[in-house]
Amino acid sequence: MMGGRSTGRAPPPRRPSAWFPVTSLLAGRELPEDPAVILPQDPTLRIGSSLTANCSVAADSSLRAEDLYWTLNGRRLPSQTYKVLSANTLGVTISNLNGSQQQSGDNLVCHSKEGGGILAGSCLYVGLPPEKPTNISCWSKNLKDLTCRWYGRDNVCREYHTAGPYTCHIPKDLALFTPYEIWVVATNRLGESTSDVVMLDIVDVVTTDPPSNVHVNRVGDLEDQLSVRWSAPPALKDFLFQAKYQIQYRVEDSTEWKVVDNVGNQTSCRLAGLRPGTVYFVQVRCNPFGIYGSKKAGIWSEWSNPTAASTPRNGRVPGVCEPKSGEHNNTLRRELKQFFGWMRKHGSCASLSIKMYDQWRVSLQKSHKTRNQVGKENNPLSVHPP
Repeated sequence: MMGGRSTGRAPPPRRPSAWFPVTSLLAGRELPEDPAVILPQDPTLRIGSSLTANCSVAADSSLRAEDLYWTLNGRRLPSQTYKVLSANTLGVTISNLNGSQQQSGDNLVCHSKEGGGILAGSCLYVGLPPEKPTNISCWSKNLKDLTCRWYGRDNVCREYHTAGPYTCHIPKDLALFTPYEIWVVATNRLGESTSDVVMLDIVDVVTTDPPSNVHVNRVGDLEDQLSVRWSAPPALKDFLFQAKYQIQYRVEDSTEWKVVDNVGNQTSCRLAGLRPGTVYFVQVRCNPFGIYGSKKAGIWSEWSNPTAASTPRNGRVPGVCEPKSGEHNNTLRRELKQFFGWMRKHGSCASLSIKMYDQWRVSLQKSHKTRNQVGKENNPLSVHPP
């Protein structure tokens, strides 16, 4: 159960008790007369305590105490726990009680030995008082309502709408720039416990849906970069606010996300320093701030659904080292000299063209393969890079 008030405006709401519903094994089963009575009826006890209960049959009944026996949740209790208190009353003592197996309580039943008929029943609830709710956090997606979450053992919202475990949704119009006091009251059969009071202004706890239309694309042939673009969350488009974004990304075969914090309020970003030929998953989230001039940041949205894209593969041949920049010109001069020599040898009248250059490269590769094959035959232990 949640409570809240606008400070200085209204007293806190009444805190009604919220008991767990109690049902009996005998619910819906009407008997013409009560053949027996169990006392105490439907008791509530703490875990670890003991209970002594009595089952009394009517004085004019043909049954006597020795004709009775007890069960708890369908299991027969040992006879050594029984005590005959009178001719028509049989008692039972259950020690060191465990917590109830079901939320409505445990079924303690008095039976007749003849046919095992049910004479009377009692619902026994065993538990602990509620823990003090802690770590209250609240957020609003539309500046008109509020959702709050807490930590504790009791997790059902009674007074407002349950929005998930340990979560209440307050569907009320709340005033902006008004401090509110929020608290949580946990209640069960054994008592209640109240959290500390949290002060908040709804303007300072605004969040959004994740950014939409997230697209991840290659940046031309750049093998180490990807471009990420997205649209601002539509939920707050009618409100005056700014936004800052975060991006996280990971490679396909990893669970470790890397976060990019310095995106600011732009709706695009370029990821650099990536691995060539690798699939990346990317997500984006938003934090609204400056709502109607508020100086506090809002709350980060959930991450958008992952969007995948791959970086281009590089054109390098594995095992071949590229020449250093200082050696590149020398390599080019040497290849040109070889090419022109090949041109003179195969026809000085041939015109210079890309097609001729491609023919020369093919012949050069064939000659390299031939030399490598001869080298392997002469020296079978030699190793060549792939």
